Amino acid sequence: MKDIDESQAPLLDHLVELRGRLVRCVLALAVAFGVCLYFADQILGFLIQPLKGAFQGDQGQLIFTKLYEVFFVELKVSLFAAFCISFPIIANQLWAFIAPGLYAKEKRAFLPFLLATPLLFTAGASLAYFVVMPTAFRWFLGFEGEAGGLTIQALPSANDYLSLVMQFILAFGISFLLPVLLLLLHRAGIVTRAQLVGARRYIIVLVLAISAIITPPDPGSQLLLAVPLLLLFEGSLLLMRIFDRRTAATEEAASE
Repeated sequence: MKDIDESQAPLLDHLVELRGRLVRCVLALAVAFGVCLYFADQILGFLIQPLKGAFQGDQGQLIFTKLYEVFFVELKVSLFAAFCISFPIIANQLWAFIAPGLYAKEKRAFLPFLLATPLLFTAGASLAYFVVMPTAFRWFLGFEGEAGGLTIQALPSANDYLSLVMQFILAFGISFLLPVLLLLLHRAGIVTRAQLVGARRYIIVLVLAISAIITPPDPGSQLLLAVPLLLLFEGSLLLMRIFDRRTAATEEAASE
């Protein structure tokens, strides 16, 4: 009975530490949310720029059909921006909780992936904001005109537009984490480079299918997501080859 009670102490210590770090994460998110809510109009104005550039001249506008719609749009914008800003702090707290349980070799192996995650997500989100969204919005607005003697005009609502922008940013940002996932699986021994090379044709089909599902239904944005993903996949295979060669060289040197 005494041994059971003593074994519970480390578990309780870990739970207390986990609670403390989760509290820090929530506080960081709350502070960032408060700051972002104060600058919600500026953040929303930044997200509107791709649509503004797609409209010809000053004829574009966003509408709202519910009295409370814009208020909730600003809340969503603030929460979305707050999570992006506080993510480094959240990741740092998670790493600080996990790191003590890892060996030094495991820390050195895992840390590059932790650093690469925000960089790749930012790269994907930037591609969506600066290239894909302007291209897609110009294509969507190309359907304006006349039909049957009536004018067809785009009058997007603020909430629908924000949902579309978040879909673009999250889809591209998360998809760009493909190399991190593949390299982690490779490091863990779950998949090998040879297996991925053998399944290349199926992965190409899968990437095209995922691009069609998570992007709006226009071929331009689908290709603008699929092509970088395929390039990232090939880059992951190249990094796996380098890692395998280094591992083989290390094992050969150790056996001598």
